[in-house]
Amino acid sequence: MPLDPAFAGRVYPPTDPYEVEREKIREFALAIGEGHPAHHDPRAARALGHRDLVAPPTFLSVLMQRATDPVVLDPEIGLDYSRVVHRDQRFVFGRPVCAGDVLRLVVHIDGVRSLAGSDVLELRAEAEDVTGGRVATIHMSLVARAA
Repeated sequence: MPLDPAFAGRVYPPTDPYEVEREKIREFALAIGEGHPAHHDPRAARALGHRDLVAPPTFLSVLMQRATDPVVLDPEIGLDYSRVVHRDQRFVFGRPVCAGDVLRLVVHIDGVRSLAGSDVLELRAEAEDVTGGRVATIHMSLVARAA
């Protein structure tokens, strides 16, 4: 059954706070093959003007995956996750993510549409620190392939 376009505009509650830890940044950087010293050595990051290790830009995909679970598992939406493929993702930064940040994401469904018989779910997450300061906006689209 196709996804209902009426779900566009739905906003999910903020995620639990996520503390960005140095070791998580290092692990992520190693996993993606990012060897820049600012991701591994706090002194190198500070020399570039950051207060601590700086996360690679795609680090927020880890938080986005967790933040979108309530959307893709929402029984009201009825998304067949076994048919879902990741279509697109992009990041718009207000500032870099650094070790010590405590972040929350608020996920919005920006659009639901049909494309060649498949459903496309357009999601946006606003990443903020615990003071409410904007860190980034993450855009992601998922396709639920037609049966």
